[in-house]
Amino acid sequence: QVQLVESGGGSVQAGGSLRLSCAGSGRTLDSYTMGWFRQGPGKEREFVAVIRWRSSTTYYADSVKGRFTISRDNAKNTVYLQMNSLNSEDTAVYYCAAGFSGISAQGSDYRYWGQGTQVTVSS
Repeated sequence: QVQLVESGGGSVQAGGSLRLSCAGSGRTLDSYTMGWFRQGPGKEREFVAVIRWRSSTTYYADSVKGRFTISRDNAKNTVYLQMNSLNSEDTAVYYCAAGFSGISAQGSDYRYWGQGTQVTVSS
């Protein structure tokens, strides 16, 4: 069993940056594929980014490519999402998730989910 806790959300003006953290407990995350997803107001949940822990292979949604960076810290058992050049379309609750599959943008491939952290971007 893995517990995931996100932090780092908040309110920021358009063009600003935030760094989200997802801390794992219960198990080390090095066996997992870690993903970030988001759900904006009135929208369905969508894929943001994913990292394969051991290989550090990453993959991004087109909407965030070049602006967001996913990374992980073995010692802290934590995955991060650095978000730059934020705009109003990035306003959402952001969730991290852990799964056993390879690189995947499908939420159904992830077994464990955090509770989410709110990101609000004002223009």
